[in-house]
Amino acid sequence: MAEKQVIDARGTYCPGPLMELIAAVKLATVGDEIEVLSTDEGSASDIPEWIRKVGHQLVSTASESGVWHVVVRKAK
Repeated sequence: MAEKQVIDARGTYCPGPLMELIAAVKLATVGDEIEVLSTDEGSASDIPEWIRKVGHQLVSTASESGVWHVVVRKAK
């Protein structure tokens, strides 16, 4: 069964949130979803760009009260 993990990277700056996501993806299994919470606006573009490069799936990106919620699904 797919897991859902949340990385709270609020208050950290690029490349911190992306580095935390990369570490989590390495430990995840295919189909798992990882949500990154980030106050760094760069995460909204950096994370989707990395996802495209490495071939995982971007589930959603949303900003709520100054916090970016980026959800990624491990695809391979």
